Amino acid sequence: MGTQVLLKNVRIAFIENLFTPGQYEGKGDFRHSATFIVEPGSDNDKAIQAAIEKEAAVNWGKNWKTMLDDIRGDKKAFAYQKNKKDKSGEVYDGFEDRYALSGIRKAKDGAPLFLHNVTDPSTGKAKRLKGDEGVIYAGCYVNAKVEIWAQVGAHRGMRSGLMGVQYHAPGDSFGGASRPSDDGFDSVEAEESEDLA
Repeated sequence: MGTQVLLKNVRIAFIENLFTPGQYEGKGDFRHSATFIVEPGSDNDKAIQAAIEKEAAVNWGKNWKTMLDDIRGDKKAFAYQKNKKDKSGEVYDGFEDRYALSGIRKAKDGAPLFLHNVTDPSTGKAKRLKGDEGVIYAGCYVNAKVEIWAQVGAHRGMRSGLMGVQYHAPGDSFGGASRPSDDGFDSVEAEESEDLA
C-alpha cells in the first residue's frame, strides 16, 4: 500500500495503453499506462514530492534521502522525471521545464477507473467511461488518482500506480490531429417531401 495522490487539472500524454493494456517495449506484463504533465511548484507537484518522501522514509530506513537522490535521475527507477526526453535525447513538446509522472496498472489488477466530468443522472456521480468514447485524449486536461509507492529489494525504485482518470477540460491534442467539434455547423430542419406518384 502506498500513498494516494489526487492530481487536479493536469495534462495527459502517452495514452496508447491507457484503455487497452500493452507491454512495455513488447516485454513483460500487460499494463495500462499514461503520463501526467505537472507544473513545478504547483500543488500537484508538492503533493507528489511529499508522497515520494513519505514512502521513501517509511520503506528505506534512515538512509532514505541518500537512496532517493541515487535513483532520482533514473527513468527506469523513478516515476517522476523533469524534461521527459525521447530516444534521441530531445525533450518532448509540451514537457519543457515540466515534470512528468508515469503511472501504470497491471492488467491482471483490473483497469483503472475512467470518468467524465458530467454527472450520470442514474447514479448522481461522475459518469463512467469505457474508453472508446473519445472523451479522454492525449493533450486534454484530467484529474488523476495515483498511488506513489516505494519498491524495496534489488530493484529499488519509486513507482506510481494508476488508479483513475477523469476528464477535466479540453487541450491541444498531442499528435497533430484536431479534436472534432460541431462549431460552425448549422442545424437544418428536415424538409417534408411530397411523394411522387
